[in-house]
Amino acid sequence: MTRNAALLAAVVRPGLLFALQTNVLHCTANGLTLVQNALPKAVKGATPQIVAIQKATVLLGRWLPSTGSLGTVLTLLGVKP
Repeated sequence: MTRNAALLAAVVRPGLLFALQTNVLHCTANGLTLVQNALPKAVKGATPQIVAIQKATVLLGRWLPSTGSLGTVLTLLGVKP
């Protein structure tokens, strides 16, 4: 867990900052809390392309945590150094 956390820190920090700036997360004395109803439960959008992007994002959000190290994820996505 420690090794993965260190590798993912560069990815997680911007995500947390974005969530805090858009009021999806709030920082309190007890830690970070998710704002109720901040994220819609259903995928919806103005165009079919927006809906397709959101569906792909949901899939990636469920798939990425179970893939292993950052190097493995980048290899599976076809990213080469």
